[in-house]
Amino acid sequence: MSNTDNPFGSSYGAATTGATSVPFGASAPNGTAAAADLIKDTTTAAFSKDVIAESKQQPVLVDFWAPWCGPCKQLTPILEKAVQTAGGRVKLVKMNIDDHPAIAGQLGIQSIPAVIAFADGKPVDGFMGALPESKVTEFINRIASPDGGRDAAIQSALDAATEATETGHFEEAAQIYSAILGEVPDHVAALAGLATALVELGDVAQARASLDLVPADKRQDASVRTAEARIALAEQVATLGDAVALEASLQANPKDYQARFDLAMILNAKGERDAAADHLLAIMKADRGWNDDGARKQLLQFFDAWGPTDPSSVTARRKLSSLLFS
Repeated sequence: MSNTDNPFGSSYGAATTGATSVPFGASAPNGTAAAADLIKDTTTAAFSKDVIAESKQQPVLVDFWAPWCGPCKQLTPILEKAVQTAGGRVKLVKMNIDDHPAIAGQLGIQSIPAVIAFADGKPVDGFMGALPESKVTEFINRIASPDGGRDAAIQSALDAATEATETGHFEEAAQIYSAILGEVPDHVAALAGLATALVELGDVAQARASLDLVPADKRQDASVRTAEARIALAEQVATLGDAVALEASLQANPKDYQARFDLAMILNAKGERDAAADHLLAIMKADRGWNDDGARKQLLQFFDAWGPTDPSSVTARRKLSSLLFS
């Protein structure tokens, strides 16, 4: 995934430095779109373009009315106000059935006012009669996202960030998470995801700062615990020695369990999870009591950091179970 294809790209410092946020919608700056863009009259000939085609971009309300209809005159200002307040989440198309009766007839409309909502080129909902403003607003919120599609946009961004993380594009993942946080500063999954990406980028201090922003009542969220575990592992690895030297120590003395343990930590930091787990399992098999059962405890911490469905977690947990209960 290229960053040019990602609308959420920005500096990954946004979580703590207040980088510019990414807009989630196409509303005008004052929160409402121009009335001329949202409300129009249509004809039978223009119906396909004004309603069918347009509804593939956002829901379109079609108001079937006539000049002689008293309830229509009552509903029209309420409907127009609600559509303008919705700020571009829906459009309103008005059709005078005296001048253009064909479409109303095809839809089986026998009394007016009648409002039919179209989405993705098809009628999906509607109502008849002059409803109060609260009911019209409720209707609009039922057919169009009340938040202007922001929740869907955020979920799409989270999916993109997860994909970037899983494919090793940590810089891109950090940028996407930061953009989300520009919109929702306390978004738990984005804070945890940013922390994870930053750990992989080697910025452990910034990762810790990201997790510090997680609300206290969300600290037990699975994504937060996973990020915490990765940070703890990264901090531990920073104090260890050189992998080549540790391997030499093991060749000279296979019972140097501390060297094997430290090597497991380094291998995990390098992404060699299966090898890291195997070293800890080897310690357990040789000396279960070493360092107060330290190898098993560390392996469980690996599981927390990797996540329960990670293939390495599944494989190592199976080996651990076999070792403990065979």
